[in-house]
Amino acid sequence: MNFSFRKYGKAGAFALAVLTAACQRQPVSRPAVLPATAAASAANIGGPPVTTGVSEELAIARKKNISRIAYDLNLTIPAQRTEPITVVEAVAFNLRDAQEPVQLDFKAPTANLQSLTVNGQPVPFDHRNEHLVLPASTLKPGRNVAEIRLNAGEQSLNRNADYLYTLLVPDRARTVFPVFDQPNMKATFTLALTVPEGWQAMANGPVRDSTANGATKQYRFATSDSISTYLFSFAAGKFTRLTRQMNGRPMTLLHRETDPSKLQSSLGPIFQLHADALQFMEQYTGIPYPFQKFDFVSIPDFQYGGMEHVGAIDYKASTLFLDEGATQDQLLARSNLVAHETAHMWFGDLVTMQWFNDVWMKEVFANFMADKVTQVAVKNSNYDLKFVIDHYPAAYGIDRTAGANPIRQPLTNLQDAGSLYGNIIYHKAPIMMRQLERLMGPAAFQQGLQEYLRKYANSNATWPDLIDILDARTPADLQAWNQVWVNQPGRPVFTHELKTNAGKITSLALTQRAEDGSDRLWPQLFEVLLVYPNGRTKELTVNMSERTVALPLAVGQPAPSFVLFNSTGLGYGVFPVAQQLPAQLAGLKNPVARAAAYVNLYENMLNGQVIKPQELLTVYRQALTREPEELNLKLLTGQASDIFWHFLSPAQRVAVAPALEKDLWAALQKNPAANSKKLLFKTYQSIALTQPAQARLYQIWQSEKAPVGVKLTEDDYTALALALAVRDFTSPQPILPQQLNRIKNVDRQRRLQFLMPALAPDAATRDAFFTSLADDKNREKEAWVTAALGYLHHPLRHETSEKYLPQSLELLEEIQLTGDIFFPYSWLQASLGSYQTDRAAGVVRAFLNFHPDYNPKLRAKLLQASDDLFRAEKLVR
Repeated sequence: MNFSFRKYGKAGAFALAVLTAACQRQPVSRPAVLPATAAASAANIGGPPVTTGVSEELAIARKKNISRIAYDLNLTIPAQRTEPITVVEAVAFNLRDAQEPVQLDFKAPTANLQSLTVNGQPVPFDHRNEHLVLPASTLKPGRNVAEIRLNAGEQSLNRNADYLYTLLVPDRARTVFPVFDQPNMKATFTLALTVPEGWQAMANGPVRDSTANGATKQYRFATSDSISTYLFSFAAGKFTRLTRQMNGRPMTLLHRETDPSKLQSSLGPIFQLHADALQFMEQYTGIPYPFQKFDFVSIPDFQYGGMEHVGAIDYKASTLFLDEGATQDQLLARSNLVAHETAHMWFGDLVTMQWFNDVWMKEVFANFMADKVTQVAVKNSNYDLKFVIDHYPAAYGIDRTAGANPIRQPLTNLQDAGSLYGNIIYHKAPIMMRQLERLMGPAAFQQGLQEYLRKYANSNATWPDLIDILDARTPADLQAWNQVWVNQPGRPVFTHELKTNAGKITSLALTQRAEDGSDRLWPQLFEVLLVYPNGRTKELTVNMSERTVALPLAVGQPAPSFVLFNSTGLGYGVFPVAQQLPAQLAGLKNPVARAAAYVNLYENMLNGQVIKPQELLTVYRQALTREPEELNLKLLTGQASDIFWHFLSPAQRVAVAPALEKDLWAALQKNPAANSKKLLFKTYQSIALTQPAQARLYQIWQSEKAPVGVKLTEDDYTALALALAVRDFTSPQPILPQQLNRIKNVDRQRRLQFLMPALAPDAATRDAFFTSLADDKNREKEAWVTAALGYLHHPLRHETSEKYLPQSLELLEEIQLTGDIFFPYSWLQASLGSYQTDRAAGVVRAFLNFHPDYNPKLRAKLLQASDDLFRAEKLVR
């Protein structure tokens, strides 16, 4: 290996030791424990200790003592990105007790601070451990005002050449200016922005007025509603501003899209989806939209799909702006995203969690409501099918791992809040909530939510507060139910016993056990389907309230060919799969039942039960031309690609690729639906391994002529160029520079320019690119970084990329501190997700052994991201 760790010092030495041990399959000795050296800090007289982050102790103390907070902010944003953003800030607040210092949270260099006055009195800076401490001698009971001049911290300002935007969740407001950065200290914000001439701006409050002054323009915004600091937001830059009246409400969009096709296809639906979501939420909650305005910003390569800032929602541009070739899945995803962020206006913004241990509450209700909105807003959408495909694979992908976390997690310091986010709160929690709705009944459940919103409007609440409200509306013991579903991780595994006599069922019983071997029981309702040879079926509901449950309604029914478990996709766990199922998949008429069957098959395959990876891939190949439902086709092609790259050996891939490519191309030709054709084409592009398949893709890219019936956009051709580049496809001229010249939008040009070194044909350029990621400035565009890592660690590049794994793991703690909430896991997933060898698994095990006291939440993320790798060790033979 020629990869150098010299620049990484001690961390590099650790990484090299881990890699060496992994290569030699030897255990790694633990580092000697060195005596800690504590730096002296200024004495703190009274009050909670001044420690890094925002401790729960500090948060509780401040909430008791401080109220009526108001921020007045005046920011000047220069045209040159290298120049600092100046801030004049006034923080007003009431104190009950002025005998102790007050800590403002400020995670930026002390050098950024210029002056401080408290109640008109100049005060020297006491800035330590990420806090600006206001001395008790300057404070008084009642109203206080601290005035601060500073250069803004820029960690969360997301500055680009000609635009910027804030993203302050969960505790990033403190990285920009001094603030009480905890969710239960809501405040008003009065903001003025001075920006370069020609820039547009948007914030939480409406624009009150604006004034041009030569090369600059100042926007003054009305005072915002009372909001948590993580919801404070502004965006400014070279955007196009559009305003439309929807159901009597003005809505404004800022965007940078230049593609005429996307603009024509998307602008109408974008505004209409928001209007529909607002109307649904007002009707469901019984509460009119609770804030001053409702606007949104489309941002290139935004870190998330969206963020629910009050009055100024941020979206990733590619999720909003679709073209006429968009698939049903993309259209549904856009509807869900818009509905999700709109639902947050009630769940999260109007009623906010007391502490970030309950961050999942706002997310589960946003997803839960989004599913309901999409059912109404999108014609011909299959709500139950979409629910299965959206939530179950993602939830199982975490809950099956050794790093699985419960829905509700403890949190002692807000600096760790980002690690709470993930697929459990976004995908297992909606499954849990739908079970809860079914247990209570939809009407009682809705009434309970309405009471919760009315009671805690403009304030904060906890999950136990909501459980108390719901528990009063049902005879079920929600406290016990809550303990296993919400407070503990994992899932059950089901078995069954079917007895027949003379062609009739004499008994059918189901038993559940916890996958981790514990004695837990998940009370739940789901269905089983008795399937008969003539296509006839009989569906029965199971109330799994005990460890073993008999189905008396099954007794006397004709003996079935087989039983399909969880046929309506509402149960949760690993369900048994009949040996007859693969051959009879096509006979299942209900698309939800087929989706449940695909999920059950895949989970059993991962557990080494019933069917092996190559056998399941054969089943899916046969289903390619038989599956008429687009969402199911998305599910099975995604699983087929995962099996191909993750759970077949390189030799097996080479052997199966020609037939799989042929099957995909034949299915593409045969399928009459344009969206399904595109899904099949994208899968063909993903697995293309043979030279003929790659040559066909090159011809499509080079001529910009898509297969008949398939609509390919500029983004699709860019993805195709990247797929060819990672395969080192030989062409007369380098592919990526040609594709760069084809792209007209400057933001998409910049993205491809960033990715190109990660796809370079020579390993030295790729090595240099990976080395550059050690500098956090080169990780600012997180979506670009994870995309680049996906290509850097593509299975076809493993020989030269495996050496990056130790340093990738060593960077994780820094990435948690400098990156946004989803970045640590996406970094790990993009780095580890496609490996399958003992050697790569050894790197992970050696790293964990080398760091016995590693951050528990990051350790869990690492175990989650490594799960496919550990399973591949056993399954790939």
